Amino acid sequence: MSSTAPGPLPGGTPTPPSAFAAVDLGATSGRVVVGHVTRESLTHEVVHRFPNTPVLLPDGLHWDVLGLYREVLAGLRQAALRQATLTPRGTPLASVGIDSWAVDYGLLDADGTLVGAPFHYRDRRTEGAAEAVWRHVDAAELYRVTGLQHLPFNTVFQLAAARESAALARARHLLLLPDLLTYWLTGSIGAEATNASTTGLFDARAGDWSRRLTGALGLAPSLLPPLRPPGSSAGELLPHVLTEIGLSGGRLPVTAVASHDTASAVAAVPALDGTVAYISCGTWSLAGLELERPVLTEAARRANFTNERGVDGTIRFLRNIMGMWLLEECRRAWVREDGTAAHADHTDLVAQAEAAPAFAAVIDPDAPDFAAPGDMPARIAAFCRRTGQQPPRSRGSVVRTILEALALAHARTLTEAAELTGRELRTVHLVGGGARNGLLCRLTADALGLPVVAGPVEATALGNILVQARAHGVLESRQDLRRLVADTQPLRRYDPSGSPKPWQAAAARLGLT
Repeated sequence: MSSTAPGPLPGGTPTPPSAFAAVDLGATSGRVVVGHVTRESLTHEVVHRFPNTPVLLPDGLHWDVLGLYREVLAGLRQAALRQATLTPRGTPLASVGIDSWAVDYGLLDADGTLVGAPFHYRDRRTEGAAEAVWRHVDAAELYRVTGLQHLPFNTVFQLAAARESAALARARHLLLLPDLLTYWLTGSIGAEATNASTTGLFDARAGDWSRRLTGALGLAPSLLPPLRPPGSSAGELLPHVLTEIGLSGGRLPVTAVASHDTASAVAAVPALDGTVAYISCGTWSLAGLELERPVLTEAARRANFTNERGVDGTIRFLRNIMGMWLLEECRRAWVREDGTAAHADHTDLVAQAEAAPAFAAVIDPDAPDFAAPGDMPARIAAFCRRTGQQPPRSRGSVVRTILEALALAHARTLTEAAELTGRELRTVHLVGGGARNGLLCRLTADALGLPVVAGPVEATALGNILVQARAHGVLESRQDLRRLVADTQPLRRYDPSGSPKPWQAAAARLGLT
């Protein structure tokens, strides 16, 4: 393992930094990050963190979107205050951008009022909804139009589940969550394209909403707002918002960034040549390639790959893998069991996993057994017994089983992506929170038989910031963004070691070759 040292960013004399605020919302937590960018430098600081805790109501599992909005305002207040106290004093924020997870949405009525609390994608109401959609547009045609991996919570299936609801009957606009928060900040209605491409209502070839699908599903075309490409203007903060965050009388633009968090993360992947192969690892692991055109073949559909938009109209050809969710659910169960977090520290658990035997058990992280919240250690044990294996005996062994399963899934997914596209993989970039986990990075390199470059950890927030910086003229090309990340952020390289045979044998135990 060694640190990388890429070449310098070409051209230009030093420029004064511009400041950008990134609102980065994850499925379990959110933060507001301030980034300072020149052509030669990139620094960032988290000025506000907050939990994102769903709420179980009688009708199902919902996001506390009003609480999230309150925290966004608190974070922007901290960002504005931070800028006012920096030297040189008074360096203003140039822009704000918002990213979050995909597929979930809020509905607005004719007065622009939110109709109910947005549902959480893990809510069970979508069970059976796919079949209702396929009665109008079969699965093969749906893929030929949208190029989307089948996931039961895709927006199109959520809408099918809500088809007879009073809320949908009242709705005049559907806004994905970053667009909903942007609307509350600016009063401007729009749909950012990278997130729109995850809905199952977006034409992958045309790069626009699909009239074929909205018509087949009985949705009013006006329900879906006009599209915004990453880097376009999404308006300015409303006067009462400026007052709320301490900028009364000023102005602050909002930029439509790559608002799907994975699209922002991929924008910050420090790949400078060859095929851009990445794993964005957090609650989910998104593993795939950056392409110029979608792959809408029947083979890609059967392999369950998705084609989602990235910056500059690129395609994120990837597959969703259940990621660190498995470990976080285990940690929650162990905290409940112990009554304290003392024995469920992430670093300590990974150290125990390092010492645990390899391949004590093999699980499929994408098995339906692991999709819902709950007692994950018990579910892992039940999966092992069901598949004729001895369950892991210790917490360290459970953690190692999870990390080996993720490494296998990463390797399997990227190998299939290369085969489906005819691309050669030389290096894989692992970004996001998983980049902190040295054992996961090393296992992934071993499973792939390829070098893994880990970092940046804050890829999503950095991608958000860099798209804003480019929109405001600080940077130019997509390659500028990546070179700046490579030059300024800590990266770590993991080379594969040992024989691939144990990995092949482990995959064969569950028929995952």
